[in-house]
Amino acid sequence: MWIADKWQDYELLDTSDGERLERWGKYVLVRPDPQIIWKNVASHPSWRTADGVYKRSSSGGGKWVKNKLPEQWQIKYGSLGFVLRPMGFKHTGLFPEQAANWDWFSSLIRKSGRRDVKVLNLFAYTGGATVAAASAGAAVVHVDAAKGMVAQAKENAALSGLADAKIRYIVDDCKKFVEREIRRGNKYDAIIMDPPSYGRGPGGEVWKIEDSIDELVGLCAELLSDKPLFFLINSYTTGLSPLAMQYILSLKVSRKFGGTLSSGELGLPVTKTGGVLPCGASARWQADGAEDV
Repeated sequence: MWIADKWQDYELLDTSDGERLERWGKYVLVRPDPQIIWKNVASHPSWRTADGVYKRSSSGGGKWVKNKLPEQWQIKYGSLGFVLRPMGFKHTGLFPEQAANWDWFSSLIRKSGRRDVKVLNLFAYTGGATVAAASAGAAVVHVDAAKGMVAQAKENAALSGLADAKIRYIVDDCKKFVEREIRRGNKYDAIIMDPPSYGRGPGGEVWKIEDSIDELVGLCAELLSDKPLFFLINSYTTGLSPLAMQYILSLKVSRKFGGTLSSGELGLPVTKTGGVLPCGASARWQADGAEDV
């Protein structure tokens, strides 16, 4: 398991009864989490004084039943800055466990000694991975189908001191963009993807991860340069094993480029109990000779 344990502005305080108690900067939130199947162990005092509480509805969806939060606020991870906004579907605009992946590939970029590393970030959301890669010195192409998420990614870049960095923002269906890049003959030294379980592109394109991930990774492998640095797949899809994603990378990337494969869950340390909450899964490929953190 890869644990995101270097946060100062985020803290998973406690977990119980299908909910997580979290500190985001100076605000404390309670949000549902299906991984939390243990019950009656909530003991942190902040459960009673949280600034925001999101509850699932028995009929589907959910809402903030308690909300003393501002419309937005900011937190930092090292030199990286992020704007947070409580959304109607429980999210804040950031997945803190991804810091474990940011640290991994940022180290690879920095230790490569290359000043020309080109990174393609697909399903790039609000750009956590984008700003991490750009901060490490890479040129990044950021692709997401949601215009609002891309706009927030630009805000995060500015908060990270990267408003003028080599970041190109694209609002598009990820698969269609990759297919056009293949036709254009463009190449990338690294690829990051965080595909949803299900989604629709801006033109109504349907994405189902179990039907589409193998083809997309194969297409992305065609975009890799002669000396690629890394390939990262992340997923929050229940039932999609990290080893299955690693197997796809072995077929599509390792057979051509060699390198090293690894996979596992991402985790957040729980302050109250000392345990670790699993939060999604990743599969990683890195080139031979690339130094890991």
